[in-house]
Amino acid sequence: MASITPFLWFNDDAEDAIAFYASIFPDARISDVQRQNGKFFLGQFELAGQKLMALNGGPQFQFTEAISLYVNCKDQAEVDYYWDRLLDGGGKPQQCGWLKDRYGLCWQIIPEALPSLIGDPDPKKAERAMKAMLQMVKIDVAQLEAAHRGDRI
Repeated sequence: MASITPFLWFNDDAEDAIAFYASIFPDARISDVQRQNGKFFLGQFELAGQKLMALNGGPQFQFTEAISLYVNCKDQAEVDYYWDRLLDGGGKPQQCGWLKDRYGLCWQIIPEALPSLIGDPDPKKAERAMKAMLQMVKIDVAQLEAAHRGDRI
């Protein structure tokens, strides 16, 4: 059976990136590393059960927001944890729960509650939650829930 593995192209810091990601995600595994002339070339790793590959391919290509890794967080504590760790060392926060890590890879750090709040069958509740989310950089679950209820924030 076929499988899909995201393949990440780094300039020359793929090994550092893999180690960085493995230090953040519990149960991360680095399963295969290939070297050429003693230097890291290609590595396979796993984060939260998702297999990924990383290559030192040179400066021809850069990461963009056209692709991101989505981290589904159970609560605000997980949002805070992944947000802070992935920004460590030079990452840049972006709107609506998105960030770029120090390697330029885009991540979405999203609480489980967000899709149900902005997708509520009551259009007024959903709209309030969506408007609140659009004003956020890091997602704040308590503020989303308050907006969804119609509480003044």
